[in-house]
Amino acid sequence: MDLGLKGRRALVMGGTKGLGRSIADALAAEGAALVISGRSQESLDKAAAELKAAGAASCVGIPADVANSADMDRLADAAVAAMGGVDILVLNHGGPPPGTALEMKEEDLIAWFQRITVSPIRITMKLLPAMRAQKWGRILAVGSSGMQHPIPNIALSNTLRATIWAWLKTLSGEVAADNVTMNIIAPGTIQTGRIIETAAKAAAAKGISVEEQIVQSAKEIPAKRVGQPDEFGPLGAFLCSDRASYITGTMARVDGGRVRSLL
Repeated sequence: MDLGLKGRRALVMGGTKGLGRSIADALAAEGAALVISGRSQESLDKAAAELKAAGAASCVGIPADVANSADMDRLADAAVAAMGGVDILVLNHGGPPPGTALEMKEEDLIAWFQRITVSPIRITMKLLPAMRAQKWGRILAVGSSGMQHPIPNIALSNTLRATIWAWLKTLSGEVAADNVTMNIIAPGTIQTGRIIETAAKAAAAKGISVEEQIVQSAKEIPAKRVGQPDEFGPLGAFLCSDRASYITGTMARVDGGRVRSLL
C-alpha cells in the first residue's frame, strides 16, 4: 500500500529511541523528510544517519527538552527552517517515574504536567495554523493504554496522559474540516527502556529478576508476549498518511489485546 508519505515533512519528538524511533523508522521507510528531537546531539546525529540510510528523504536532529517551553518554540522554528514546513507532528516524550497514587507529590505533578501536557500543547499550537492553512496536517500523540485502563504503579503517567487525551479529542473536532487529523496511538507492553524500568521496580518489590517480571506481565496479555517496537511504528505511519484521512479523534491501541474495554 502506498501511504502517500513520500516527501511529506515530519517532526518526530523523542525520535532517537523507543516508540518515537519506531514511528520515525516507519516514516523513513515511506520516504518522508524528518526532523527528530531528543536531548543528546550525539544520539540525534547517529539516529539521523540511520534514518537517512533507511529511506528518509532527509533527516536532521535537533536537541530539545520538553521540560522547557522555550525549547518547544525553538524546535518548531528549526523544523520549519530545515524542511520548509511541518506536515506531520508526532508528540512523544519520556514518562514519569513509577509510583502509586498515594506516593504522588505535588512538585512532581507540576513538573511532569509541563512535560506531558503543556509542552505538547504548546508546540502543536505553534505548528497547527500552517497545517490548517494548507488544508493538510497530521498530529499523532504517543500515549499509553493507561489512558483507558489505569496501570498499577504508574499513577502519575495515568493522571497526566489522560489530560492530553481529553485535549486532543476536543481539538480534533475543531480542525477536522481543515483536513487536519489528530489521533493517539497507545502502546501496551512494548519492550522499550521504559517498560524495563517499570518492570525493574515491580521485580525489586517481589524479589525476582526483571526478566521474570516481564514474563509474569506477559501472562496477563492475550497474545502471551510483550510487543516489539517494530510492531508499533507502522500503525503510526498509517495514521499519519493520506490513507487515514477519515480517522480523527481516535485512540488506536497496540497492546496484544490487553485492554478489554469495548470503547
